[in-house]
Parts: sequence; C-alpha cells; structure tokens
Amino acid sequence: MTSPTLLEQTIVAAKRDLGRERRRGEVLWVTIPFGVIAMLLIPMAVSTDAPRLRELGPGLYWVVVLLFGVLVTVRSTAADSQQQRDLNRLIGLDPAAGFAGRTLASFVLLMAFELVVGAATVTLYDVALTGWVWLPIILVVAGAGLALIGSLAASIAGSVATGSALVPLLVAPMAVPLLLGATQALDGLRLGNTIIQWVLLMVTVVIVLMIVGVVTARALQETR
Repeated sequence: MTSPTLLEQTIVAAKRDLGRERRRGEVLWVTIPFGVIAMLLIPMAVSTDAPRLRELGPGLYWVVVLLFGVLVTVRSTAADSQQQRDLNRLIGLDPAAGFAGRTLASFVLLMAFELVVGAATVTLYDVALTGWVWLPIILVVAGAGLALIGSLAASIAGSVATGSALVPLLVAPMAVPLLLGATQALDGLRLGNTIIQWVLLMVTVVIVLMIVGVVTARALQETR
C-alpha cells in the first residue's frame, strides 16, 4: 500500500478543517454577519454623502476583509489542540500538507466572506462594477494571500508561549503589499487605468508566502 501523496494529505486536512467549521458555524453565523454589519455602520460613522461613499467603498471593503478575514484563518489554526497536533505527528501527516490544507480551507471560507461582504458593499455604497472581468481574479488572489498570511502568522504564533499577542504584529506588515495591490487594482478599474502591475504584485506576495509557509512548516511544528 502506497503512502498518500502531499496533495492527498492536503485535501484530507482541508476537509477536516471545513468539517469543523460546518459543525461550529463560526464563519457563517458570526464572522460574515459582523463583516456585513461593519460595512453598514461605517456610513453612519463618517456621515458622508453618496458620491464620497461610492469612492471610499472599495478601500473600506478591503479593510473589513483584512480585519475579519484574518480571523477566519487564525481561528482555524488556533482550533488545533495539542492532542490534535500530536495525532497529526502520529499518523504521519506532512507538516507542509497540514499548512496547505489549513490554507485551502481558509481560502474557501474567505471566498464566501468576500462574496457576501462584497455584495453588501455594492448595495450599500452603490459601487459600480467597472472592469468586472478582473474582479474574480482580484478576489481570488487576495483571498489566497490572506489565507496564507493568517495560516503562517498563526503557525509562527503557535510556536512561542505568548504567540497570541504576536498575531496582529505579524499580520499587519505581511498584509500591507496585498492590501495595497487590492485597493489600487480596484481604484484602477474605477478610473480606467491599467492594473496589471498591481495584480502581479499580489501574485508575487502569494507565491512568496506559499514558499515560506511550506518550507518552514516542519520547523514551526517541531517547536510546539
């Protein structure tokens, strides 16, 4: 009997995390509604007119996606108990597959979050879907980047005693180029400018995070 491949282990780990979320419903019933509420409350706080809100909408959307979306990925890793991690070692789950599986599950949940909150943003802020052909690419790349950032930050934080306090400090600098690329890409679509350079920036961030996460997965696991 051949041992499972890295891809097969990744799929198993992703299904495990998605099954856990299906039972708990934290993202569906807590994180997504709070994201929508945040987009609803912001206009009440800033008290600006409709044209101004239409201009601010895309930027505010990405801020909410960053703040709430990272909670999705961190929650997934934080839910692993020491017993679960010991079991992963016992059954021979490759740490890289575990990292990739958590990231894949977080990506699926983040896409659901982005789509629901995005629909709320378009409705509440009357945002025009200019250049809609690029929107799926931007959402997918941003979702992948945030999933990788959250999984990597949670893995690093889980390797030290006071790790939970480190998560915001780790997430913020790693998310800056991704957030910059996403906001500039949407602004470029609205203004009719080229956005290829911003999409390439986001793709580069995703590739770098993927390599770092896979390469450091075993070392971070052994420090726990």
